[in-house]
Amino acid sequence: MTKGFNAGDAFPENVVFSYIPWSEESGEITSCGIPINYNASKEFANKKVILFALPGAFTPVCSANHVPEYIQKLPQLREKGVDQVAVLAYNDAYVMSAWGKANGVTGDDILFLSDPEAKFSKSIGWADEEGRTYRYVIIIDHGKVTYAAKESAKNTLEVSSADAVYKQL
Repeated sequence: MTKGFNAGDAFPENVVFSYIPWSEESGEITSCGIPINYNASKEFANKKVILFALPGAFTPVCSANHVPEYIQKLPQLREKGVDQVAVLAYNDAYVMSAWGKANGVTGDDILFLSDPEAKFSKSIGWADEEGRTYRYVIIIDHGKVTYAAKESAKNTLEVSSADAVYKQL
């Protein structure tokens, strides 16, 4: 089993997440939408992407700091050439969609992706015994990993924060 990534590694083939695309007609938090597959390997192949992962939607550090930081820093990240920002957790697509709406994210400014059963996170060794994703970040530039880091402790927000990632771009 691979443990994380190193700069220069290729982002793996056949990585598929689940998500519910945001739409105006289902923009209310009580609206569900229908989950679809998001082929990250294909979608990330020709873009500069920040994929940050966290233990769960609506949890304290994630809701109070991690996601709001990326929302706030999005214009500066775009200035550095970032095409896509995506947040990943083991929660199902319905919960991730509601979390995006609860944070006022519209369109595809930040994708709220589900890693069902933490399949991807487990495959890179970055999930805990309970099947939750660890808090980590991967910067992918046209299919190649340029930066990847996992937080050293559960409620720590250092290497995967928006500020830390901005400095890596």
